[in-house]
Amino acid sequence: MFATTDTVLSERFPVYTRANVGEVFPDPVVPLTRSTYLWESELGWRDAYARMGAFELDEFPSDEFCILGVNGGYCYLNASVMRLFGERAPGLSWRMIDEQFFGAQPGVPDYVERDGDVRPDLTEQLQQTFGWVFTQTSIDDLGRLTDHRNRTIALHRERPDFAELSDVELWDLMESFRPMHRELFQEHLFVSTLTTVPVGVIQSTAEAVGRPDLILPIMAGIGDVDSAEPSYAMWQLSRLDPTSPAFRDGFEAFVDEFGSRGPNEWETRSPTWETTPNIALAAIDRMRAADESADPRRQQAQRAAERDEAAATLLGMVDGDPEAHGQLAAAVACSAAWLPARERTKTNNIRLIHEIRMPARELGRRFVERDVFDEPEDISFVVEAEFDDLFGPVPERLSERVRERKAEHEAMAARVPEFVFAGRPSDPSTWSTRTDRTAPKLVGGESIQGFPGCPGVSEGRARVILDSHDPTALEPGDVLVAPITDPSWTPLFVPAGGVVVDVGAALSHAIIVSRELGIPCVVSATDATQRIPDGALVRVDGSTGMVTVLEEASPNV
Repeated sequence: MFATTDTVLSERFPVYTRANVGEVFPDPVVPLTRSTYLWESELGWRDAYARMGAFELDEFPSDEFCILGVNGGYCYLNASVMRLFGERAPGLSWRMIDEQFFGAQPGVPDYVERDGDVRPDLTEQLQQTFGWVFTQTSIDDLGRLTDHRNRTIALHRERPDFAELSDVELWDLMESFRPMHRELFQEHLFVSTLTTVPVGVIQSTAEAVGRPDLILPIMAGIGDVDSAEPSYAMWQLSRLDPTSPAFRDGFEAFVDEFGSRGPNEWETRSPTWETTPNIALAAIDRMRAADESADPRRQQAQRAAERDEAAATLLGMVDGDPEAHGQLAAAVACSAAWLPARERTKTNNIRLIHEIRMPARELGRRFVERDVFDEPEDISFVVEAEFDDLFGPVPERLSERVRERKAEHEAMAARVPEFVFAGRPSDPSTWSTRTDRTAPKLVGGESIQGFPGCPGVSEGRARVILDSHDPTALEPGDVLVAPITDPSWTPLFVPAGGVVVDVGAALSHAIIVSRELGIPCVVSATDATQRIPDGALVRVDGSTGMVTVLEEASPNV
């Protein structure tokens, strides 16, 4: 499979990391994604950097991957490129980029300046872009996002009847979305990157006056966060009798609106709430046992009040410095646009990917009926150049090749990819397996230090859940301990008393959502799922990033 997934890695920009991308591509990339839409994502990312003035397009190779990379089947981000943006950007630095995107994960080498890094002309262009950023104080100001939202919703509403399309027409439909994917991904990276500007001002100001505790409250309770909307809708459904017509009709409307969401949702092979409704039903069931105090809209309103109070406090502390006060006031105001905008751009992309997923599944289903594939998702193991063979007179010639790639994919999914590498990566065959990995369990009184995700303190029984498909062990008030924080997990935050995650950072998608839902959260708690004993009584301090085992699990817990 590696021959059909792995990419050339950049020598000019040598540091790659699983940080951030591991939340949206936790599993190995499949050959179909690698041979089609991953390249469109690479080009969209370059377009975004050029649009904001941070890079010139000729700084990247014209026909090879650079910003995105695949090694051992796993997707990596080029940390060198993202750090160079931080170094070129006025008021930012590579360390600030690390903190916002990568969290507190170990093993990330320091930035080392190289020839060509310093570009005063590009810094000047970025300065002009940053000035524009501060003028956008509402998500409605970013009109392209709403246009993209409407267009992707229309694609779903106007989805053709697949039964009326031939195999080739289904493939042509999938291919027709490629230019739009590049356009939407460009917008996502443009907005995601520029979100660091107001966040950086808030962060640096709070740290300068000795009040870093005000950073997280100011970035919470903003509202208009698209990725939080499914949790609000699930909560309303959880208040209904699951056997009632009202629930049935409500859930049908829920799937129609949010059916594109699910685990590993950037990957067309993955299930979603439309293809596998039981994933959503399981999350609703966990909410059903929670009392009204867990209502996420009530929590959001409380966080909004705390945001206003924290912003007023920080502004008051720099009142004697008109320049600092003006810059901070502008940053707080525009953060209300940029933080939810980042989630909207992601949601727009996910809707589009789902409209690619559905014809792909229909194609896969047809070839299962013809005994070419074993399951519909096997179409993901065909590369773009092989579709002529698939549509030819003897498609079964691909059957064994697909099975071999699928077996390799499953073998690599059982391994733990290295988190970061500079230059030459390690041999994937040397990576440990998930079952072989062991970390010493914490005992009573011991702690694990992570990265503050959402302020607040909670205590509860730790429930280590490794798969968002099956959250049945989670009871209201438990502390959810999870490996990743993609949006399929966020509905589980609602009944939880607290959340601890192995990976994540300040601008992780689900962390922004957790702040809206008001759940004390710690991310980048390395090996938390291995070190925190299931059933132990723990304290989660979302303000400091500290997770402490108060009492070890009893045999009956």
